[in-house]
Amino acid sequence: MQKITRRRGTIAFFITLGACLVALAIGLNVRWVILNWHEIVPLVLGVFFFGILIAGVVLNTIFLVREIRRNERHDSFLNAVTHELKTPIASIRLYLETLQRRDLSEDKRQEFYRVMIGDSERLLATVEQVLKAGEVGQRGPDDISIRVDIKEMVEDSCQVVALRNHLPSEAIQFLNETRGMSTIVVGNPEDLRAAIMNVLDNAVKYSPKDPKIRVALAVEHDAWVVLRVTDNGIGIQDAHLKRIFKRFYRVPSLTVLRTKGTGLGLFLVRTIARQHGGDASATSDGEGRGATITVQLPRLLHS
Repeated sequence: MQKITRRRGTIAFFITLGACLVALAIGLNVRWVILNWHEIVPLVLGVFFFGILIAGVVLNTIFLVREIRRNERHDSFLNAVTHELKTPIASIRLYLETLQRRDLSEDKRQEFYRVMIGDSERLLATVEQVLKAGEVGQRGPDDISIRVDIKEMVEDSCQVVALRNHLPSEAIQFLNETRGMSTIVVGNPEDLRAAIMNVLDNAVKYSPKDPKIRVALAVEHDAWVVLRVTDNGIGIQDAHLKRIFKRFYRVPSLTVLRTKGTGLGLFLVRTIARQHGGDASATSDGEGRGATITVQLPRLLHS
């Protein structure tokens, strides 16, 4: 929190400095106009250079503020990834040392194995997400040319997420609202599955108490396959609804910061959706009222 406060102070300083420089430049330019109002050439040159000066100050201030915010997101990402990598490694090491030093019953050993497998899967998921963030921007047309049935992929992903998070069967409710219409899209199966899994994982992750996830799949205007995932979690303030799709961005609240994550999940969702000719968006009624993530993809109209 001290770093966030310090960075906000730095941003405020540069904005204030930029505003003061603009005000000073305006004052000097007004004086220049008053002194040279009867001389056309100096007057025109003064106004021209004044415009350049103001534009330079404004652009420099915007650049500095953006760089500070980008560095803040990078630091948050590094801290999050470090935690996501370090925690399961430390856990696996602790269980291995316990297995090595103590004579445990078979039931206890099997319990330790299950925990270590879970930690290794978490570690692998983090590594894959970071690698995926670097891969998605490199896709060419030949990499997104496979027919994929989104309905089957969503149903399978719901089951995987429920099992991975040890959720009861009613926690994730799948609603097929396609009215029997085809849900085939053309794309990269690996990327599309990653996008769907990230949306579902986020819904579970940010619904810490008794998750109730509603997954609805529909065909709209005959041209779009639309996936809507609604949770009953912590919700999102209006000011952050667009920012959450930026790389490394995490909502600056204590609840979110305590939740495990790298800030890459929704960035991947929107990037993958747009690479496939679609888009992703978010809506929420506010903090504590859950959120809905919508992913739309162009439907294959002719087989």
